[in-house]
Amino acid sequence: MHAPLHGIRIIDLSAVVSGPMATGILADQGADVIKIEPPKGDLTRVIGPAQGDISALFASINRGKRSLVLDLKHTEGKAILRELLAGADALVENFRPGALDRLGFSFEVLQQINPRLVCLSIAGFGYSGPMAGYRVYDPVIQAVSGFADAHPDPETGEPRLLQTLLCDKITALTAAQALTAALLARGPEGRGQKIELSMLDAALSFLWPEALYNHSFLDGQAAAAPEFGANQKLWQAADGWLALITPQNDEFAAMCRTLGVPELITDPRFVSIPQRRQHQAELRALIEPLLRTEPVDALVQRLGDAGVPVGRVNHKHQLAHDPQVRHNAALVETEQAGLGRLRTPRAAARFGAAPAHQPAHAPHLGEHTRELLAELGRSPDAIAQLLATGVAQAHDHRA
Repeated sequence: MHAPLHGIRIIDLSAVVSGPMATGILADQGADVIKIEPPKGDLTRVIGPAQGDISALFASINRGKRSLVLDLKHTEGKAILRELLAGADALVENFRPGALDRLGFSFEVLQQINPRLVCLSIAGFGYSGPMAGYRVYDPVIQAVSGFADAHPDPETGEPRLLQTLLCDKITALTAAQALTAALLARGPEGRGQKIELSMLDAALSFLWPEALYNHSFLDGQAAAAPEFGANQKLWQAADGWLALITPQNDEFAAMCRTLGVPELITDPRFVSIPQRRQHQAELRALIEPLLRTEPVDALVQRLGDAGVPVGRVNHKHQLAHDPQVRHNAALVETEQAGLGRLRTPRAAARFGAAPAHQPAHAPHLGEHTRELLAELGRSPDAIAQLLATGVAQAHDHRA
């Protein structure tokens, strides 16, 4: 059987992370994603370690796509985009609000080109309001959405940025789900629709359930609870670190028996979740010395086998060697001409009805320009003319 999105064509005008990662997920699931890039290429081609025009970041979120370099300032470039949209199922873009309209591709125009087209637009703050026109990157949304305040510096309590593009990736996951839902809603004879998604809205929705639960009840007498996770800290073993959490009574009892302190199970300070939370510092002072005497892997095995939620802290360089990561085949190595071996995560979701496959390569800049123009019916001479005038660009990356 085919992958779930086999036969779906997506025109990807997005850049950097939020849009490209969303369409990358859909490419992993079988969609034909045509990535339209400006002549200089996507910014992520030059972020982080790179070989030529392929960076590790770009490779992870753009694999399986076809790259067409098109200058949309040219009338002929816009005409080519119109032809692509006429035969597509979806368009994804994350230009600043109004930019697509100014290019001549408002949603009303898109509906005339292709009534079945689903158009997903991603903005930083939204499409109206006091900050709608602002330029946005991930750290800005971390600040405004509450993420920075929800992850303060443990020593000073000052808000702190996470060292990952969390809000971009949350937006990408939200976008991929929303686009799939809209394609399902379209049905065999239905019309496409416009989806507007802001990074701010996606981040707030993701953060809210537990990080802002004290701001949910607006009426009544619900008492404020301790900030979720405020007392959660890693534990140090003899040769490493582990995460250990025992919110339920049976888990706490299993931990105590495994570590040889069964008397703590009936200690009045620790007999319930509220009591353990209230006496967290005292409990930690008793457990910490016990953990420091054993190697982390031995502790994880003993505690895990006893039913205690536990896991070792993997440093980045250890991930590829973690036994569960290896068992899951969560990381795969591919060979690409001119790049050598490349390690990336496989698609997280496995579909039982579709055969497993090796991840496809991320495209070089303009790698599929000639191929895609030929699919639109352009002759070799017409393609050569488009390349000569700068409407399109193609690059030869043969090793």
